[in-house]
Amino acid sequence: MDDVARCADLLYTEARLIDQKAWDDWLALYLPDAEFWVPAWESEHSYTSDPQNEISLIYYADRSGLEDRVFRLRTGMSSASVPLPRTSHLVGNVQASEQANGDFEVHANWQVTYFKHKETHFFAGQYEYTLRPQDDGSLRIARKKIIVINDLIPQVLDFYHV
Repeated sequence: MDDVARCADLLYTEARLIDQKAWDDWLALYLPDAEFWVPAWESEHSYTSDPQNEISLIYYADRSGLEDRVFRLRTGMSSASVPLPRTSHLVGNVQASEQANGDFEVHANWQVTYFKHKETHFFAGQYEYTLRPQDDGSLRIARKKIIVINDLIPQVLDFYHV
């Protein structure tokens, strides 16, 4: 499998695991220090660039933020997520390039259709990943940035929507 196919396979696997609500397997794709960031739009064509000092739709500096979200889903502590929506993630136009340090920078487009309370909605956008090869030959997510193009949303945005 070539590098682009390896990277695309990880993105497709992540999408499937979210749709199946296989949270532990999904979290295992992320390195402990993996950043997860959904910047906010500051104008029609530019979004925030500094998650530490500007507003974001979602920002977790490491995997613990995602682990907390999963804990809240499992324990019913996230009232906005009851019931959880049915989701379908589509990922395409995957491009990957190896960096000097051996990581892969990956760009892709995505669309998520979700169904909740008898209504269907969708989000779409672009992904930017940093994938890091592991000693066993697998890839894990070191960074994920998610641009949401339709950010006027009918409800709270959560990680499973993107």
